Amino acid sequence: MDADSLRALQAPLKDKYKQDPNAAVVTLKANGDLSGDGIACKVDTGRALVEAGLHPATGGPGTQACSGDMLLEALVACAGVTLKAVATALAFNLRGGTVSAEGDLDFRGTLGVAKDAPVGFREIRLRFDLDTDEPQERIDALTKLTERYCVVYQTLANPPPLALKITNAG
Repeated sequence: MDADSLRALQAPLKDKYKQDPNAAVVTLKANGDLSGDGIACKVDTGRALVEAGLHPATGGPGTQACSGDMLLEALVACAGVTLKAVATALAFNLRGGTVSAEGDLDFRGTLGVAKDAPVGFREIRLRFDLDTDEPQERIDALTKLTERYCVVYQTLANPPPLALKITNAG
């Protein structure tokens, strides 16, 4: 795809988002399964090999994971593994459950339609549905420690300084 083709593909989307800002907001989702042996979380991506590409809201085909999908998948996977590790360390009776994340993206910012629109997620919601008979105070302790030790959660909640470097191999 060349620059003119990309612009032509995105032009009707940009016009739509200028006229109807709500049409640019898309909620992405990722789900994980906490059942099974070991300290693991199975994240459903719909394909074995994840290929990254443009989201349909920016002219993509809809068959590839966008960066937002991949970020939520990483959050779900890390939160699920962390929760299971903490549950194991606490001898917490966790029979299974699910972890899910939803995030709202406003594609006006991503496409440069509106300078005031964010580039990235407006909000991310992380949810655990646990199969346990543990009392609430133990569930609260599990939640607090999972939040504390989940690398992706902490990185999103407290972003570190980020350095960008581009090299030219040509």
